[in-house]
Amino acid sequence: MSSRSVPATTVRALLVAAAVVAALGACNRLTFVRPDMSRGDYTQTARVVEVRETAEGRAALGVQQQLQLAQLRLAEGNLAEARKYAAAALAQEPRSADAHTLLALVDGREGKAAAAGRHFAAAAELAPGGNTFNNYGTWLCGNGQAAGSLAWFDRALADPAYRARAGALANAGRCAAMAGQDGRAERDLRAALAADPESVVALAAMAGLAFRQDDAFAARAFSQRRLAAGPADPAALQLASQIEHVLGDTAAAGRYTRRLQAEFGENPAQAQAGDQ
Repeated sequence: MSSRSVPATTVRALLVAAAVVAALGACNRLTFVRPDMSRGDYTQTARVVEVRETAEGRAALGVQQQLQLAQLRLAEGNLAEARKYAAAALAQEPRSADAHTLLALVDGREGKAAAAGRHFAAAAELAPGGNTFNNYGTWLCGNGQAAGSLAWFDRALADPAYRARAGALANAGRCAAMAGQDGRAERDLRAALAADPESVVALAAMAGLAFRQDDAFAARAFSQRRLAAGPADPAALQLASQIEHVLGDTAAAGRYTRRLQAEFGENPAQAQAGDQ
C-alpha cells in the first residue's frame, strides 16, 4: 500500500472529535492519559496522532477512532456504548493505557470499584507518568487506601512532563488529611492553591482540615471560597452549615441546610454517592 497520509477530511474529523472530547472533559474529576477532565481528581484527553495509509496505520486509526467514540459516549453518559468502544480498542491494542483508563472510568460509574482499580493499575504500568499515577492514586484514596495513595501522587509530581500538578497536589493533600497526616495535607493543599487559587478539591479539603483543627473562622473562609469556586455538592453545604453552627450564626446555618434540601433532596448522602 501507499504511504500517503490519511485524507484531509478524515484527519479533520479526528481533530474535531478530539476537540469535542476536550471541551466535554473540562469539568472537575479523574485524569485520562493526556489533558484534563477534572481540575482535581482524574484527567482525560484524546490524543491526536498522524496516521499513514499502511496496514499498521489503518490499525492505529481504528484504535484511535474507537477511543474517541468511547470518550464521547462516556461524556454523554452512555456507559454501555462507551464500554463497547473502549473494549474494542483494547482488543485491537491490548497495551493501550487509554483504553484501560476509559474502561476504569466506566467501571467506576457503574459501581464496579475493584474492576476500575485493575484497569487504573494496568494503565499506570503500561504508560507510567503523571496522569496515570494520579488516576491510580485517586482510585486508591477513594477506596479506603488513603495512606497508600500518597506514594502514587509523589510519583505523579516527580514526572517532569506532568503539567496538571495543581490537581495532583490537591488530591495528595486531601488524601493526606484522610490518612491523618495533617502536616503533609496542609503543605500540599497550600501548594495546590498557590498554583490554582480556585481549586475546588483543595478549598474543600482545607475547609474540612481547618474545621477538624477547631479553627472555625479559617474553615468558614475556605468554605466560602469553595462555594464560590464551583457548583455546590452535599458535602460542601453540610460542612458550611456545621461551621456556622459552631460560630453561632444559626440563620446562616439554616440557609445552608435549606439549600442542601432544595438542591439535593431529603437524602443528600445518596446524592453525594451518585456524584462519585
